Amino acid sequence: MGALGLVLNMIVLWNTIYIAATVKQLRSEGYPVADEDVVRLSPLLYEHINMLGRYSFSVPEAVTKGELRPLRNPADDE
Repeated sequence: MGALGLVLNMIVLWNTIYIAATVKQLRSEGYPVADEDVVRLSPLLYEHINMLGRYSFSVPEAVTKGELRPLRNPADDE
């Protein structure tokens, strides 16, 4: 049970950091992000986390310097 709590806490922390970075980037690019919408965001989502499979724990150089991974641009997926 302890490992499950650790995984849940890591997912919530990861999501919280990247949600904040995404909102900041959207606002800096001029998108209207209402505070009323931001308060309804939840860091408890986990569909984007692969719970099964093989993992690599190598850390990119930028991350070791304290930077976040680059955010995905949905327009690039088209």
